[in-house]
Amino acid sequence: MDKSLQELLNQVEDRKEELIQLLERLIRYKTPAPPARNTEEAQQFVASYLKEKGFEIDQWDVYPGDPNVVGVLKGTDSEHYKSLIINGHMDAAEINEDEEWITDPFSPVIRDGAVIGRGAADMKGGLAGALFSIQLLHEAGIQLPGDLTFQSVIGEEVGEAGTLECCKRGYKADFAVVVDTSDLHIQGQGGVITGWITIKSKKTFHDGTRKDMTHAGGKLFGASAIEKMMKIIQGLQELERHWAVMKSYPGCQPGTNTINPAVIEGGRHAAFIADECRLWITVHFYPNETYESVSKEIEDHIQAVAMADPWLRENPPIFEWGGTSMIEDRGEIFPSLEVDANHPAVKTLMNAHEGVTKEAAVVDVSPTVTDGGWFGDAGIPAAIYGPGHLHHAHAVNEQISIEQLLQYTKVILTFIYQWCHTKNR
Repeated sequence: MDKSLQELLNQVEDRKEELIQLLERLIRYKTPAPPARNTEEAQQFVASYLKEKGFEIDQWDVYPGDPNVVGVLKGTDSEHYKSLIINGHMDAAEINEDEEWITDPFSPVIRDGAVIGRGAADMKGGLAGALFSIQLLHEAGIQLPGDLTFQSVIGEEVGEAGTLECCKRGYKADFAVVVDTSDLHIQGQGGVITGWITIKSKKTFHDGTRKDMTHAGGKLFGASAIEKMMKIIQGLQELERHWAVMKSYPGCQPGTNTINPAVIEGGRHAAFIADECRLWITVHFYPNETYESVSKEIEDHIQAVAMADPWLRENPPIFEWGGTSMIEDRGEIFPSLEVDANHPAVKTLMNAHEGVTKEAAVVDVSPTVTDGGWFGDAGIPAAIYGPGHLHHAHAVNEQISIEQLLQYTKVILTFIYQWCHTKNR
């Protein structure tokens, strides 16, 4: 290992109190989403931190009070060396008033070798370790040949895809690491898309006419949209079972691809036959699938179900997919991400992990979703790699092991140094 890099890794241990203090500072910024619109102060801190280290700063509001921050540190020989994006989200999971924390969620404490506070695992620990790595490189006067981009984004917890906005703004690199909760596994992910299925009658009827549309000889061509939605739900269950039998993906448990009927809304008044019913579904799919393909599968199957019903044939279901925010328009998309274990950056990250931890790197699939899929969607090779265990994310007394935070910081420091010193072929 390069002598200067080894000296920096030693500093991670020697200055661990500074690293912990940096994480504690990030936790003290109250950035839960929902309600969101509260990251501006935290993001300004990140922007100032990066600017002091020589980064060019791009900061813009995705929503009022929720800006993205992107810092770019140009390499000394960008044309001939690899570039890297480090990505993480500043928003944290929401807090319910009745949760029994041992402390205020945004007043971090240290107990039993862990930092406790909202966002510690998901994912301010990842942000803190990467930022501290940048500080150590800067203080040592190490100039990277390749470009380094740091993205602190908003909205991940509520599907607002600050990372997508970075991709739309044109930020690219040879590789991206999303430093989200992965327990130091190198991960891809399946995807998620939400959708609304609406059953809407072309006519509205008084509830006194029900006997004429449901009993023999009534001759009234009508139906309850709520009752017809039961057929749609049954059709979704049949498709879900078919997927569980016919589809699989290495590293994913059987049946991971699910169709969840999450919310149902319907009817207008007890004196009416329900003339509209809306079903909100959440669809999980495998890393080798796209949200476009799975939504089309669902539409095709449900349309076939509708064609077999005389009333639904005349009043077919309406589909709305995705959305830009669970807050603003009640919808979200998380694209899937496949990790190529043979990609040079993944191999470099694996070697960095093994060199620091003295354990074999694990390349697998996250059981949840992150912003990582947006890089895959944009054609940028990427992986998820961060500290923290998923059992602690979103949990009461959310926490992160200090020992794992130190290991992660050493790995991500090593990876940044080595990848940005890798020549283009």
